[in-house]
Amino acid sequence: MGCMRVVVVAFWCVVAMHAGFSVSNAQLNPWFYYQTCPNLYNIVFGVIFDASLTDTRIGASLMRLHFHDCFVQGCDASILLNNSSTIETEQDAFPNINSIRGLDVVNDIKTEVENVCPATVSCADILAIAAQVASVLGGGPSWLVRLGRRDSLTANKTLANQNLPAPTLTLDKLNASFNVQGLNTNDLVTLSGAHTFGRAHCSTFINRLYNFNNTGNPDPTLNTTYLETLREKCPENSTNLTDLDLTTPNKFDNKYYSNLQQLNGLLQSDQELFSTPGADTIGIVNSFSNDQNFFFQNFISSMIKMGNIGVLTGDEGEIRLQCNFVNDESSELVGVSSKDSKDVMVSSI
Repeated sequence: MGCMRVVVVAFWCVVAMHAGFSVSNAQLNPWFYYQTCPNLYNIVFGVIFDASLTDTRIGASLMRLHFHDCFVQGCDASILLNNSSTIETEQDAFPNINSIRGLDVVNDIKTEVENVCPATVSCADILAIAAQVASVLGGGPSWLVRLGRRDSLTANKTLANQNLPAPTLTLDKLNASFNVQGLNTNDLVTLSGAHTFGRAHCSTFINRLYNFNNTGNPDPTLNTTYLETLREKCPENSTNLTDLDLTTPNKFDNKYYSNLQQLNGLLQSDQELFSTPGADTIGIVNSFSNDQNFFFQNFISSMIKMGNIGVLTGDEGEIRLQCNFVNDESSELVGVSSKDSKDVMVSSI
């Protein structure tokens, strides 16, 4: 591990010199912390790697945190804020409640970063790096994460309920949800590929198994063999968890798209990408299924694009000292672990 971390930092340094990147604090560039916190990536990688040894789901959970953060009021770590006298947490929004997890790992990363580089690195940037590390540890692509985000002073539960796409959305509504964020159809299909690893509650797709659209029948776009498998795992009113990818559930690869071609997409919002008649998403699914490297290239571009949504930079927002609270409130909680908070614990499934 130690050697790997040294190699990573050395690689970043060499690329910086040869690519002509500035190491000054310019707006969102990979070298934002080159001088102020040069060991940042190693710290983030190490904490997530250690967590992954006992929690195979942590990579998918951290990537989902970044996604659910960016889609509300931009990539500003608002999703990490707990309930307080001034904050109504996004964690209690319907798409997040009892489903987001990994907040304890983010807190562990922040603690280690603060020990080395106090009051320097934003929680929003930690989430962005964590998503990249999650991809790498899952066998997926690596990229240079653009950095320099600042943390919000607010959260927006109402906007979280409005903006976060539900697993039951049709394709037109999925496209509308992504278009609001400045993301196109290719981004939609590409970023949905993050469902190549991780788990989902049966409640997110149970309607497909027994009473799709109140018809009393299962979803006709669901492979019948897969349907029976899922019914065994998810009896009615079940709270069980199921792999998002039935073929390689813990690996970041392109099997998600092959599953869609076989009508083995778990969520309705997944299968819509391939089973909506005449949709231009079908060709993209086929391309990604046929060529994993092509999918990886597109995933890098879409993740960087998503990571630019609504960012705070310069003097905007703040650098939170504790990811769960803005600094004015965090200073009143000295000695209180955020892991002990009720709001953090709801994320641990």
